[in-house]
Amino acid sequence: MFFCDTEHTEGQMLSNEEIVAEIVKYPATHVVLTGGAPGLQIDTMLVDAIKARGKFVQVETNGTIKLPPSVDWVTCSPKEGLPVVLNSIDELKVVCTGQDLYKYKHMKANIYYLQPCSGKNTEDVINFIKRNPEWKLSIQTHKLLNIQ
Repeated sequence: MFFCDTEHTEGQMLSNEEIVAEIVKYPATHVVLTGGAPGLQIDTMLVDAIKARGKFVQVETNGTIKLPPSVDWVTCSPKEGLPVVLNSIDELKVVCTGQDLYKYKHMKANIYYLQPCSGKNTEDVINFIKRNPEWKLSIQTHKLLNIQ
């Protein structure tokens, strides 16, 4: 089973130059590129152009597509049944949907996060983390506060 917990109904296609121009309008120095499989859209030229503007580039991905090597930080949020092809993962973030969580033990990462699915199974997630302290709790605060 794979899913996205956010319904995306609108969007606009931008060139690499337009993306960078939009990013530099903001003072943030940490940029997160996400969207399930951002490797379908981003390339080395985009990542390098963002970094040339003094930004730290993080990618949050399902891990099914290799990423440009110049990405600073990789967060992998694997989807059930899809292969992860990344060689280097900084942060593993698993949305708990009732799957066997022990299958993720083989994935090497610096940090392991476990996230309840839309807050519905928070108690189960906390109990798993108590038994497996290498995992940390990740909460979608905006969903708890009903901010979409």
